[in-house]
Amino acid sequence: MAPFHAHTFAVAPMIDWTDRHCRFFHRQLSLHAVLYTEMVVADGIIHGDRDRLLGFDAAEHPVALQLGGSEPAKLAEAVRLAAPFSYDEINLNVGCPSDRVQSGAFGACLMREPGLVADCVAAMKAVSDVPVTVKCRIGVDEQDPEIALSDLARAVIDAGADALWVHARKAWLEGLSPKENRDIPPLDYDRVYRLKQDFPNVFIGINGGIADLNQALEHLNHVDGVMLGRAAYHNASLLAEVDRRIFGIDAPETDWNAVRDTMMDYAAAHLASGGRLGHVTRHMVGLFQGVRGARRFRQILSTDAARPGAGPEVIAQAFAEIDLSDLTAAA
Repeated sequence: MAPFHAHTFAVAPMIDWTDRHCRFFHRQLSLHAVLYTEMVVADGIIHGDRDRLLGFDAAEHPVALQLGGSEPAKLAEAVRLAAPFSYDEINLNVGCPSDRVQSGAFGACLMREPGLVADCVAAMKAVSDVPVTVKCRIGVDEQDPEIALSDLARAVIDAGADALWVHARKAWLEGLSPKENRDIPPLDYDRVYRLKQDFPNVFIGINGGIADLNQALEHLNHVDGVMLGRAAYHNASLLAEVDRRIFGIDAPETDWNAVRDTMMDYAAAHLASGGRLGHVTRHMVGLFQGVRGARRFRQILSTDAARPGAGPEVIAQAFAEIDLSDLTAAA
């Protein structure tokens, strides 16, 4: 399916966070949010363990694969190899400022090479049966965002990109760490709004510093999609309201006992395959912010889940600390 229509909500791709266990958990809270993988490097797909890098549970749909790379032929090969896994979207990373991305000459530094990014998109489109999208910044270093973002957008749209997600900050590749690049460069949401005005028939989504669904709804007055990263991860409870508030679906209230039971079953299957409980529970720690019992909930999932022999019952123990009567008020 192509998840591109007005009023789309997505959870951002985040390295070391949005793995398959995180996405399965998030899907229990929203049926319609678009979920993104961590960035997967094209070379890794070509030469590595594809089942480990690309495998996911069917329950995660709609789910998008984010690729990192700067060589059109390699990106096309990665898309071809990923096709049997049936992702709903392929996204090219043109925004990550991490050192390992820069050393590979891709990510945010590609903002300086819109022609190359367009070649990458065209190569990916040529072999993809699903939408190909780009996630970028508004510029890097001394670039003028008015020029840099328009040049990149025009190039990739002409090459066939189906959507553009824009993190509304510059990336400073010299002088700021990846962590600082998520906070220090000022947000410029108006620049993304103007991009949408320039390309009214193209899906434009916004990302960066969006803290809650009230802010998300305000952005959706100006752009087609809104993407939350850290806010959705650290306060996952907000995802339980996404289907109703963002997508306008008359969804029933979240059955938290069902969420608990599903995650226990999922954790049991992961343990049976040789995994560790913490692989699953680490993504659940931020679930009940502001609810009575949340501190103890976090302690159990963080500490008890790491003990030798810990099993799915730890999840039940953590949920038992939560006063479910508080959840409607917290939503």
